[in-house]
Amino acid sequence: MNQAKQQLATLEDHPPAPVAIQPAEGAAVLSIIERMARDPNIDPDRVERFLVMAREDRAERARIAFNAAMSACQAELPRVLRDARNTHSGAAYARLESIAKATAPIIARHGFSLSFDTEPSPIQGNLRVTCTCAHEAGHERAYHLDLPPDTAGAQGKANKTPIQGIGSTITYARRYLVLQVFNIALTNDPHDTDGAPAGGNDDVISDEQAEQIRKQLTEHKIPPDRLLRFFGVESVPDLPANRFDEVLASIKTTVANRARQQEGR
Repeated sequence: MNQAKQQLATLEDHPPAPVAIQPAEGAAVLSIIERMARDPNIDPDRVERFLVMAREDRAERARIAFNAAMSACQAELPRVLRDARNTHSGAAYARLESIAKATAPIIARHGFSLSFDTEPSPIQGNLRVTCTCAHEAGHERAYHLDLPPDTAGAQGKANKTPIQGIGSTITYARRYLVLQVFNIALTNDPHDTDGAPAGGNDDVISDEQAEQIRKQLTEHKIPPDRLLRFFGVESVPDLPANRFDEVLASIKTTVANRARQQEGR
């Protein structure tokens, strides 16, 4: 058995354990493929199997490298200060520029890049903003948000042209997609940013609590704007953790008041 056949048999019987990708490994695989292609004694089907195995192995190595880099990156990212306030709702939020300034150098150092785009949303009247998070090892992950155009203020009155509304929606989505991809925590305390890990945001509700509130609002057909205004936040995930029970009680009260009004008609 020649060297190429021995290497193929070894790969088939004992697939290599996933490790970090090295450029030299790709060159070695190409070299093996070239030798196999020139050898008339090697079954073309075995060459194809080798190519499939090589592609799968490379993809798995890239995925593992992506996850390892993401874990290291998130451990290093600081909390980002909510340094701006919505003029209509009064809610504090972190500007896209502030998020980028605090996190982009760390994200790039760990080999990540982000690209954004838009596409039609399956939800009528909404705009889908997509984000692709790519890693230098070759793996990438896609995210998206579906949002209605931001053309109205807190009172429901139009305050932007359709084009301005689309631009505002895209900026809003980009902010929250970056926070979502890297699990970046926000804070209202300017002294709570340096060196604080972003593994969790203790001062806002959890993802499970946010989903519970969204379901309640959807089930009872309650527009979220008034609720968000009352609690002084820009979105449901920004609601304070220590007021979660109060939020649920507020929804329950709204439902009860609506029922009484209907009974009195």
